Amino acid sequence: MDHIDKQILFHLQNQARISMTELGKCVGLSQPAVTERVRRMEEKGIISEYRTIISPEKIGKHAAAYMLFHSRDCNAFLDFCRSSPDVVECYRISGEHNYLLKVVTDSTRALEEFGNQCDKYGTYTILIVMSSPIDHKFLIPSLEDTSLNLLS
Repeated sequence: MDHIDKQILFHLQNQARISMTELGKCVGLSQPAVTERVRRMEEKGIISEYRTIISPEKIGKHAAAYMLFHSRDCNAFLDFCRSSPDVVECYRISGEHNYLLKVVTDSTRALEEFGNQCDKYGTYTILIVMSSPIDHKFLIPSLEDTSLNLLS
């Protein structure tokens, strides 16, 4: 992966719906050349999918929490998580707890109800999200950030 591929990824992570013509202009390549590079990165799994980011509040999801979970039966717990629309992320972690979940619901009352449903699978701690001062960071930094780091 060269500098141009990183530029392409930077622009795609900021605007996945950018046209190949516009993307080519941003990185100094023709539309066919940039299309080929994107196709190769998709084939290699560097680009695994394109997504839309939805504002939870705009669709009535006003409560988010992280749950540190210690399960008694991992398979049953994972089946429960997979079937629950409230679980939006699930990570296997090391330490005292064996899972970290991100749960999004319409209210703190619904978070409490979700916790009650989890009781039969193990023990947990619920950490309610109050705000998100760093909402989202991209994996490929801006070209200016990279240049500044090289100068330091």
